[in-house]
Amino acid sequence: MTDTPARLTELDRHWRRWLLLAWVAIAAWFLWQRWNAVHWLALSDTDDNMRLMQVRAWMGGQGWYDLRQYRLNPPGGLDIHWSRLVDLPIAGLLLLFKPFAGPVWAEKLAVGIAPLLPMGVAMAALAVTARRLVAPVAWPLAVLFLLGCSSTLLMFMPERIDHHGWQLACLAWTVAGLADPKQTRGGWVVGLSSACSLTIGLELLPYCAMAGGIVALRWVWDRAEARRLTVYGATLAGASAIGFVAFASNANYAMRCDALTPVWLSAVVAGGAFLVLLAWISPRAWGVRLVLTLIAGGVLAGAFAVLFPQCLGRPEGVSEELARTWLNNVREAKPLYTMPGRTILLIVTGPIIGLFGAILATWRARRSANFVGWAVTTLFTAFAVAMLFWQIRSGPAAQLLAIPGTVALAWVVIPWLLSRKNAAVRVLGTAGLVSLLLLGNLAVDQVGKLLSKLPDRGLAAHVRIKPQDARTKQVLRAGARCASLPALQALNRIPAAVMFTHVDLGPRLIVATHHDGITGPYHRNGDAILDVHHAFQGDPENFRTIARRHGATYLLTCPNMAETTVYRARSPGGFYDQLAHGKVPGWLTPVPLPKGSPLKLWRIDYAGMAGKPVPAPRT
Repeated sequence: MTDTPARLTELDRHWRRWLLLAWVAIAAWFLWQRWNAVHWLALSDTDDNMRLMQVRAWMGGQGWYDLRQYRLNPPGGLDIHWSRLVDLPIAGLLLLFKPFAGPVWAEKLAVGIAPLLPMGVAMAALAVTARRLVAPVAWPLAVLFLLGCSSTLLMFMPERIDHHGWQLACLAWTVAGLADPKQTRGGWVVGLSSACSLTIGLELLPYCAMAGGIVALRWVWDRAEARRLTVYGATLAGASAIGFVAFASNANYAMRCDALTPVWLSAVVAGGAFLVLLAWISPRAWGVRLVLTLIAGGVLAGAFAVLFPQCLGRPEGVSEELARTWLNNVREAKPLYTMPGRTILLIVTGPIIGLFGAILATWRARRSANFVGWAVTTLFTAFAVAMLFWQIRSGPAAQLLAIPGTVALAWVVIPWLLSRKNAAVRVLGTAGLVSLLLLGNLAVDQVGKLLSKLPDRGLAAHVRIKPQDARTKQVLRAGARCASLPALQALNRIPAAVMFTHVDLGPRLIVATHHDGITGPYHRNGDAILDVHHAFQGDPENFRTIARRHGATYLLTCPNMAETTVYRARSPGGFYDQLAHGKVPGWLTPVPLPKGSPLKLWRIDYAGMAGKPVPAPRT
């Protein structure tokens, strides 16, 4: 018993050392657990593949501000709306490992380790928040509960080199800044983290706006918060401008709405300037401060609507046909209420528990110095839960923001349970609570499995886990096998050429082979995406015309890949449906692939077609 205070003192005094050790241990575990994926460079998401190609192009001599992907839709390439910021840690790891691991393994190690870096940054932010709001020794619970956030953790797993992990790390620091009692430090942390997130991409723009609104509301409530508002506004404007100049691509200098372009940069800089001005004026009456804040917000919104009317709709700015054919069908962009009941429970269980904990903590802190910190954290958590009803892709952010409230709930309830006289309550109650808080999603999953054994009605009909049918298994297996490194690298025995293939296979094709593709799932390239859909869903001659226009020498397909089911469902009797039924036109010559290959390859013969000459293989 006498050692307990000493252990707690150690966790408080040397918390950074222990946090670093925890991150190293967790990162090593995930790396070991996913070593097979690292070994086979199993980048399962199209964005991860495209990120690697972006880094390869830069390190191969492509310009810092040129983010076009010339290996897709050559020779013009694809317009990718990202920035270079997230490329830096991947490139740094590549350069670090290359001298002793060689170029191939350096790349594999880099993409395996890179996603674990933002996980460490997020863990540090959560630990800081827990120390500020709950207790100096409560930070291990924040790390523990992060491991129960299934959707959030996926963004930090080895091979997940897309930018979402870094944006979540920025969001975690935004919460830490909002909860910071020190105005100057809190203001610049929120401003800097928001600017970094916007520089990376606009996915968390609503959260950045909400954070700014919360900082402004703190000033409206308490005039003494003027220093925080000033530092936040100046940091947000200045850091966003620096981020744009340093990392924005040449293409992002256009007046577009899907990235930190001059459109959003002007809004952010103007908003920051307004906040600095409000803090400088800082009238004594809170009502006047509220009115001035509303006026400033109205002027900013009105000016945005007048100057940039093209950005009042979808930020992607796609055509109606592209939205109908492709973008509207992206599952993660759909609201929560359109999902099955079980999916809803899996996503909201953690955030709801965290929101409840934050509300309880706010109530308990109503007469303490932590009240404002908990109030703004609760408001931010509630906003994150509400965002789920807009798009389910908000799930990782909602789970992350729920962690402070979950820690607070555990910090109150666990000691209460341990103080009970009944041994069963002490042991089973504490174990059950920790399991619920840590494994809330898994608990829902287990309930769903139990309900699957009940009749298909009532609650069971909504949350039961229905076994995958044979067709679903076939589609999932096809997608995994076709994207595997051995399957695709077998194509490298063919001289480099342009291969006409599916939209979702394009990025993986150019990572694994020396061949070029047509397109990938990137909204700025709507014409190329529609060309692929039109080619596969039209008649055979239409396909040949489109393929020729893109200079394709080969046709590469992945039978039963998820995308191909769309072609067949929308266009029975279309070109791809005919291929699936074995009806192959005479101008397609089969190219043999290794036995057991999940892919099918044909050479396209353009003889007899009027117009441009037959495309030659790429050199």
